[in-house]
Amino acid sequence: MATTAPATAPSTAPADAPAKAPAAPRTTATAEPRRRRSAVTALLLLAAALLGSLLAGASPAAAHAALTGSDPKQGAVLDSAPKDVTLTFSEGVALSDDSIRVLDPQGKRVDTGKPRDLSRGEVVSYAVGLHSGLPDGTFTVAWQAVSADSHPVSGAFTFSIGAPSKTAVAVPEQETGGGAVGILYGIGRYASYAGFVLLAGGGAFVLACWPRGASVRAVQRLVVQGWAVLTGSTIALLLLRAPYTGSGRLADVLDLGGLRAVLETKPGVALVSRLLLLAAAALFVAVLFGTYARSEDPRQRKDLGFGLGVGGAALAAGTAATWAFAEHASTGLQPGVAMPVDVLHLLAVAAWLGGLAALLVSLYRGPSIERAAVRRFSRLAFGSVLVLAATGLYQSWRQVGSWDALTSTAYGRLLLVKVGLVGLLVGVAWISRHWTARLSADPVPETEAAELVEGVETAELVEVAAEKAGAPETASAPDGASGDDPRRAAQLARQRAAQAAARRKRLRDADPERSGLRRSVLAEAAVAVVLLAVTTALTSTEPARTEVRARAAGGDSAARPAGPVSVTVPFDTSGAGGKGTANIQLDPGTSGGNTLHLVLTRPDGKPLDAPEVKLSFTLESKKLGPLPVEPPRIAAGHWSANGVQLPMPGKWTMSLTVRTSDIDQVTQTRNVKIG
Repeated sequence: MATTAPATAPSTAPADAPAKAPAAPRTTATAEPRRRRSAVTALLLLAAALLGSLLAGASPAAAHAALTGSDPKQGAVLDSAPKDVTLTFSEGVALSDDSIRVLDPQGKRVDTGKPRDLSRGEVVSYAVGLHSGLPDGTFTVAWQAVSADSHPVSGAFTFSIGAPSKTAVAVPEQETGGGAVGILYGIGRYASYAGFVLLAGGGAFVLACWPRGASVRAVQRLVVQGWAVLTGSTIALLLLRAPYTGSGRLADVLDLGGLRAVLETKPGVALVSRLLLLAAAALFVAVLFGTYARSEDPRQRKDLGFGLGVGGAALAAGTAATWAFAEHASTGLQPGVAMPVDVLHLLAVAAWLGGLAALLVSLYRGPSIERAAVRRFSRLAFGSVLVLAATGLYQSWRQVGSWDALTSTAYGRLLLVKVGLVGLLVGVAWISRHWTARLSADPVPETEAAELVEGVETAELVEVAAEKAGAPETASAPDGASGDDPRRAAQLARQRAAQAAARRKRLRDADPERSGLRRSVLAEAAVAVVLLAVTTALTSTEPARTEVRARAAGGDSAARPAGPVSVTVPFDTSGAGGKGTANIQLDPGTSGGNTLHLVLTRPDGKPLDAPEVKLSFTLESKKLGPLPVEPPRIAAGHWSANGVQLPMPGKWTMSLTVRTSDIDQVTQTRNVKIG
């Protein structure tokens, strides 16, 4: 993103050389296009590297809806079999018939199938019935859903009837939203945002800032490539949607049944709507670079520009709405306000970044751009920054909710990175503004610039033809050349293109201010590529407000076990041999049933076999407890207990009492974090 853009300075150029001058080497004719391709390649590699690092660092399925509770709870031991299993989520989810599966100790399904919706008000709950006559033992609940903002979530937990038992069920690592499909889906999302930015921003740059750019081939290519990238990525996302939210297998991309199911969902409707809008956008691009670009009648050009501006704005807003309709903005707080705000945010991003990309190719590839056009883009970009600031603040409040969440959640940390990149981009844009102010107001004459562009494009055509056939079969001979010898015609065409490229380079590099401006705009574009990657990662990361609420409500401890909790407590009962150390371990360290191990050792490391030990657990924040535990002794200095129930996650206070004689005992307390 950038708030400023460049202008070009005047210069003079030598006349064309005679047609039969010595042929210029091919490397001279193609040096400029190769340098341009090198710059573009560097930007693409930077984008790919960053996107890859973001995808590699992300979990397979970033949970946007979180499992906040279940009945039975994780690890619970029940006296009798329940009639059903109930799951409670932090926000709305979409479930299929197989979204909740309950497996007995041998791995056989014991649920009745299709979940029932028990949601009431803001409480989102679903239940699945169980068959009667279930045996004792440990049962596994595996669930999979799609959150209201289109992202897949999944998890698993266990409960027991009668007593815990060994189970043959090995719940596989969930690949929903992960694996190769997840990586491809993430790349598709990035490509779709980039395509929209180039298409909408490039069109806005032409209509609002530089109408003459409609006839510049480099700008035309940029916008058309944006349309092609957005269309291709949208089709890819539509095909990948079923395996992304379901099986995770790349082979299911061509499953027509899965595609039909996707078309019935909100994300599927949004993607199809985007394709329909892109069909209309193709007509917009054709008129912009066809009738509008060729029009020489000022009145007709003005009317066409007005119609294209209104139609283009409607198409851009509609396309942006396909994201707002199906993702973060459509769920959570104030969706009726959040979706229009999200549309404005995307349009401002496109106007800023897309205009910057169009400006960059104009500087490196097009004819001299007038300083007035640059200043118009500067004003457009400045307005975009104001809109981004206002809408970004609202979105941050809505998705983060607290200052602490900025540093304690992945979403908050990514948001801080994005803010830092925006600040860096504005700083580089200020440098561009400095160079713009120093440029001459008179551009290269339009006819001369057109000749230069035509010459360089001829060089590219000749290069492609030569690579394919050694010499073009139907090359047009320049003035003074015979059309009977295609090799000679191609040689002369390369010569003329080389001369035009050399003239263009001299014109471009004659002004040090223009060179400085090109470098600063290229730096802006590089930062913008990174910023777009971070923004894409934000859209696939669980909002901070949702994550914090899930933690407070208990979180998805089944899907994200905290791991064993180990606490070491020194003690001294004040009697003979009363000093020692207690090591207490809770496994798995989550809400529900835990296995407790307590080991007492003397200062010399030998077991301390105390006559009595007792523990209790209290959760002050929920006014639970104390919950007493008297573990049985299983060996000298070693006590153990199974099924220690800690019903909720949080910071529990553990009290340990050790008695080493009839009158010598001590009680120590420690805080224990239960996930």
